[in-house]
Amino acid sequence: MISPTNFEQKIGFDRVRAEVEELCSSVAAVRKLRDQQLLDCYHLSELTDRLCRVDELREVLSSEGGFPSGEFVDISTIVAKTRVVGAFLETEEIVALRTALDTVAEVVEFFTSKEEGRYPVLRATAAEVATFPHITGHIDTIIDRFGEVRDNASAELYNIRRQIRSRQGEAGKRLRAILAEAQGAGIVESDATVSIRDGRAVIPVLSNNKRKINGLIQGQSATGRTYYVEPMEVVEINNELRELEYAERHEVVRILTAFTEWIRGEVDQIERSGDYLTTMDMIRAKARWAVEMNCVKPIISTEGRLELRKARHPLLQRNLEREGRELVPLDILLDRERRIAVISGPNAGGKSVCLKCVGIVQYMFQCGFLIPALENSELPVFDSLFIDIGDQQSIDNDLSTYSSHLLNMKTLLQNATDR
Repeated sequence: MISPTNFEQKIGFDRVRAEVEELCSSVAAVRKLRDQQLLDCYHLSELTDRLCRVDELREVLSSEGGFPSGEFVDISTIVAKTRVVGAFLETEEIVALRTALDTVAEVVEFFTSKEEGRYPVLRATAAEVATFPHITGHIDTIIDRFGEVRDNASAELYNIRRQIRSRQGEAGKRLRAILAEAQGAGIVESDATVSIRDGRAVIPVLSNNKRKINGLIQGQSATGRTYYVEPMEVVEINNELRELEYAERHEVVRILTAFTEWIRGEVDQIERSGDYLTTMDMIRAKARWAVEMNCVKPIISTEGRLELRKARHPLLQRNLEREGRELVPLDILLDRERRIAVISGPNAGGKSVCLKCVGIVQYMFQCGFLIPALENSELPVFDSLFIDIGDQQSIDNDLSTYSSHLLNMKTLLQNATDR
């Protein structure tokens, strides 16, 4: 149980999480980060796993090169589309899929190539992740480096595009000849060039000469001074080009549909690999933030011992760094014998900061974040966390500050356990 409901806001964890979210590449990774709620004693193994993953990747980012640093692509929508029978992936979606699968392969290779005992948790996880060199290889046979379907993706497409280029050359040659004749006759301005209007090759002609070229008017300029005429000699060629373009699109769709159907049988494994990638995106964001804030994995206490050594509230640390001021870290020890700490001092003496520091460090720890403290710090895992701090006066309920504190303490005592 967490109390009050604005616990995260009171200790500043919401702002810490927002900073980590900014380091995620994908919305899916942000969602995973937000879904990672505080874990209790019953989930100790999961908590340990979360902390180890982040700590191992923190070590990678701190001491090694070679780990993928680019964008981690979320392919969940691509996977969902692939599952729909009859649907096909567009070229940009296939490019995104290839990028994601390449990244998965790079991450898996990075960890599985390490010697035994090096990054054991991430290495073991990576060993279970499928990679798809046959899919990325096949993508390269149909999509070029510019993200377009290759001419030789099929014999039919090659033939269609060859005809398109031939007709385009023929139309261009004839248009240039007609344009030169019209310029020589003074019908068209000397600096006029062939234009494209609605996919049709046309010649710009002054309005008073628009009937002097035999052809179809395909539009006019905004001022009405210029008309765009498609000479009759190229109308048929342009019609053929339009038909060829339709045929080209039909063949491209056939190729994309065939590819989508081909990978549909592996979509479940692809989805699992994509989910692994967004998980690594989230872990990488946590690890990057930990490196930036000099955070570590503490010792997990199984005896109810809370010992913070040189702990820092991360938000206070940032503020003081910006102001060029020195932060005074916190040392505190609580255990089953010494369960209460009394902090006294003048106003603005740091009492609330001390409480919030302990609160945010413990909360970060149980949410699977590394903590801003020394590595020999030790933290237990609580089933519930309660906080009562600051001015809680409620005008609506006619409660004094003191009465509000008493109600909060009542809630705490009614729900507290020995863990």
